[in-house]
Amino acid sequence: MIQPANYQRRGYLHEDFRLFHLRDMGVEEMEYHYHEFDKIVIFLSGRASYIIEGRSYFLEPWDVLLVSHHLIHKPVTNPEQPYERVVIYLNSGFLRSSGTRGEDLGLCFDLARERQFALMRPGGGEREGLERLLENLERALEDRGFGGDLLARTCFLQLLVRLNRDMMRDRTHRDQSASQYDPKIAQALSYINDHLGEELTVDALARQVYTSKYHFMRRFKELTGCPVHQYITQKRLLAAAGLLRAGVSAQEACGQCGFQDYSAFHRAFRRQFGATPREFMP
Repeated sequence: MIQPANYQRRGYLHEDFRLFHLRDMGVEEMEYHYHEFDKIVIFLSGRASYIIEGRSYFLEPWDVLLVSHHLIHKPVTNPEQPYERVVIYLNSGFLRSSGTRGEDLGLCFDLARERQFALMRPGGGEREGLERLLENLERALEDRGFGGDLLARTCFLQLLVRLNRDMMRDRTHRDQSASQYDPKIAQALSYINDHLGEELTVDALARQVYTSKYHFMRRFKELTGCPVHQYITQKRLLAAAGLLRAGVSAQEACGQCGFQDYSAFHRAFRRQFGATPREFMP
């Protein structure tokens, strides 16, 4: 029987992008969750870390996080300190279609996924440039005059170009003070996501990373917030949703994503997305 995944989908996006400038007190505990869209987090002040797919990032002012769609994550904040950040939701279709000369503005997210490292930490001059871009974007979003929407879009595209150039130059910040992770769990997560269509068992994964089954299970849940089998189910459902959107049939999506029984897949999918696989198709 497929167990229901306990990660929550958060937020909805019906525009090309949305920006939120938030300042509030940190919360005691936030649940692990994921989004159907990509997300940029620019940390401004407070005391916070961010956990993305088992890796903890320890944030400093003006750090930038690139959180790709479907990645499991959550912030960890101090409830006694104000927590200020800018969060931008991005429609993946907008990213892919806004580049010219075949350039893909979603490349920065692709590189963050490929490197399994989502943090960018700009230096002094780079930080000033980022501040100006963000200030211009926020001002443009408040502009109700002629061409205000076009101005905001232009400012946002400038920010995206900047982030892509920095990622292409590999200006990520990878020293041990910036993040922490368990290499064995990171290896297991990478293996799972690369082999969703194959049989995946806890025993085989533990052997893959040369650790005992019970240590692996405990450590996995500690770092991802979910038991191994539920994480696998969640990722398979998300992968199936992507295939369905691309026009793949429900039966094919079921098989390609590692589900052995269509009825169980159908029930789990409907429970997760509130629609049957066929209703989910375009």
